[in-house]
Amino acid sequence: MQTTKIQEVPFCWPQGFKSDGIHTGLKKATDQLDFGWLYSAIPAQAAGMYTTNRFCAAPTAITKQLINKQQQLQAIIMNSAIANSCTGTTGEANVHQEQKLVAQKLKINSNLVGVASTGLIGSQLPMSKITAGINKLQLTTNTKVTQAILTTDTHAKKISLQFKLANQLCTISGFAKGSGMIAPNMATMLGFVTTDVAVAPNVLQPLLSKLTDKTFNQITVDGDTSTNDMVVVLANGQAGNSPLTEAAPDWSIFTAALHQVLAFLAQQIAGDGEGATKLLEVNVNHAATESEGQQVAKALVGSNLVKAAFFGADPNWGRIISTLGMTNAQFNPQQIDLAFNEFQILIASQPQEFERKAVIASLKQNKIKISLDLHAGNASGQAWGCDLTYDYVKINATYSS
Repeated sequence: MQTTKIQEVPFCWPQGFKSDGIHTGLKKATDQLDFGWLYSAIPAQAAGMYTTNRFCAAPTAITKQLINKQQQLQAIIMNSAIANSCTGTTGEANVHQEQKLVAQKLKINSNLVGVASTGLIGSQLPMSKITAGINKLQLTTNTKVTQAILTTDTHAKKISLQFKLANQLCTISGFAKGSGMIAPNMATMLGFVTTDVAVAPNVLQPLLSKLTDKTFNQITVDGDTSTNDMVVVLANGQAGNSPLTEAAPDWSIFTAALHQVLAFLAQQIAGDGEGATKLLEVNVNHAATESEGQQVAKALVGSNLVKAAFFGADPNWGRIISTLGMTNAQFNPQQIDLAFNEFQILIASQPQEFERKAVIASLKQNKIKISLDLHAGNASGQAWGCDLTYDYVKINATYSS
């Protein structure tokens, strides 16, 4: 992939996009934003990935239906605090009402309005507050919507990149929320990516599906899955480039930019896991297949014993080996190499001498890299997670209180 032409810039909206974020009373604290929207000046090509939980929340299910049917959206209305999940026909009716109200205000078709919610499961949306919020929202260039979707997150997760396609300056910007219930695939997260790149019909969805498998589907915090997960990409073509297809010379540049945005947001979510103090990155090399490499990497960042060990900066490599041994991946148990950051722990499954104090000091950093070589093939895998802390239990013991 061509990455040298891609430059990170201060967060901004691509051409043709507007947004806003406000407090409309869904959260108790008046200084916390809880409602927002995203708008494109014209209908944008749309692609999405969604929760695998069988209890799929009404906003997620309805937005999925819209995108699958027409592959276009022009606006997305979103809220935090209340998930509008397990709310029956009333919850569905409220989603349709949100679409109608947004469409009337923006003077667009309601079928071009996506809806996203995150928060507590089982509560109905207070539609009087939702209606008041829609009336209050404006079309601005501010980035407050990146704050309005947060729940237990400690900060907004956002990134903007710029690059040129056929001498046309293009921008791609993404933002997300997610802090707990981040498995097996995406989980309690919302992610939105906007770009002014022109993309031909029917190519964005396959690309997003492929890249999600390598990014959002390779993070975990606690092994639980939410009902509201959604990642949506909108491409409105306002940069003026010729619509991209997979055969286009610049396709690799756009693919690299989208991959960089998704990977960044995925790592931000993993590193901001509920109560987390450290980001864990696992790199698996020389796996028999890519799927096995991904499986092993995901298993390691998902192990509570592994996560707890790294919280305590404990170089207990036995937990890595035991977790690896529970996977179905192909490898010779006598030929495993393992490293923590820059320290080699195992070579050919034989423990190496290392300065314990130095390794412990290394494991106290806020990012830890675990490198595992299976010597089973030429494939690789990568995943991200976080440590398991006392605060994780505290946060989740009082979430609905």
